[in-house]
Amino acid sequence: MQRDWADIWGGAVLALTGLAVAFWAGTRLEFGTLRAMGPGFFPSVLGAGLALLGTAIALPAWRRGAAPVPVRPGDLAAVIAAILIFGFGMDRLGVMLACFLAVLVASIPAPRSGWGWRLALSGIVTALTVAVFVFGLKMGLPLWPDP
Repeated sequence: MQRDWADIWGGAVLALTGLAVAFWAGTRLEFGTLRAMGPGFFPSVLGAGLALLGTAIALPAWRRGAAPVPVRPGDLAAVIAAILIFGFGMDRLGVMLACFLAVLVASIPAPRSGWGWRLALSGIVTALTVAVFVFGLKMGLPLWPDP
């Protein structure tokens, strides 16, 4: 039987990463209580959640068969380019342009054709990113490029 090795390995990596983070935070940081959370509370809970998510992905994949998924070089290049655009563009272009361009480039390999939905997706993801990180969390990220 051909197993779904991509999901098995992906889930295992998620589970092991979550366990490692939870173990590290649990042994080095004070956990606290729900009423008075310590610095180790959030990483421990997130690590445990990630371990559960990885397990929930890997276990069903053990019984499920799957054909190998071909990796197309163009798709891989688009995703890597989007990451590089976002990473190097944050300081030079600002959050608005870097996020918009990164999502636009990452959507190029999608099987759905047309540019309208790509532009809409880029705009929505950019608006949510700015709302959460710039206005919600008040991170000092530049919105636009500096003149």
